Amino acid sequence: MSPDRWSRPGVGKSGCPVNEKGMEEMIVKPREAATLILLREAPSEAGGFEVLMVLRHPKSPFVPRAYVFPGGALDREDCFGEMAERLAGMTREKAWELLEDCPSPEIALGSWVAAIRETFEEAGILLARDTRGEWVRFRGNPDRERFCHYRRLLSEGKITFSRFLENENLTLAGDGLRYFSHWITPEYLPLRYDVRFFVAPAPPGQKAVHDGVELTGHVWISPREALDRFRSGAFDMVLPTLMTMEELASYETPEDVFRAAEKKTVRGILTRMEETDEGIVEYLPDGRAFKNLPPSM
Repeated sequence: MSPDRWSRPGVGKSGCPVNEKGMEEMIVKPREAATLILLREAPSEAGGFEVLMVLRHPKSPFVPRAYVFPGGALDREDCFGEMAERLAGMTREKAWELLEDCPSPEIALGSWVAAIRETFEEAGILLARDTRGEWVRFRGNPDRERFCHYRRLLSEGKITFSRFLENENLTLAGDGLRYFSHWITPEYLPLRYDVRFFVAPAPPGQKAVHDGVELTGHVWISPREALDRFRSGAFDMVLPTLMTMEELASYETPEDVFRAAEKKTVRGILTRMEETDEGIVEYLPDGRAFKNLPPSM
């Protein structure tokens, strides 16, 4: 990919954004966010597993044209109100214990909620159970149309997530998510996020449908194939996604991933970016450098 495609004009020598007067601006505080890595068994006889990736709109202000996992920023409602009662298998205190360096128990719990909510809004997959403890299934057109209608209302801000769950009498499957990693947008960028990555099995009886607004496509793909497409230039990924894919490719089954996630000690990763004559260079804390990737999450 060409360096100028992802370059960011107006950046000072220290990596901070530069305003119209040529003065370096203050570093932007990252916004709390969450993303969900959904896994399913590969449908082919070859075995292995696939991960759901969604394609960001080319006009998106954040990582346009990049393949990412469903996710987004936390809403206030994710953290407060009745959401704790709507999230199975997780409490504010437990969530806060699991998420290192999290500002509060409310934000910790909100990370679980936001990962599920954003996946539903963006990709149409809902990790929730009904009053019988069974996974939500879209059994026919009436179900699909009703839940698509809720997605539109949510995206337009005409209904809250908690009201939607109350209307359908659903409980979010917080016990199905495992905390996987933690990435923080480099100080280089004007849009910054503090992103918690979760991993979960895809629920049965549901199909991914990208929203057509923030996203223009989606694909179920094996980690190895995603890496092959990236290396061939056919698949743009930001560094956190690339590193996640490389880790996922080291496992044989979804169960292997889930077991590894449960044993993990997660630490936040803040990369550093420099703009050079050859393009953007992004550095991991261990010193590894990556050239001309899309700006990170």
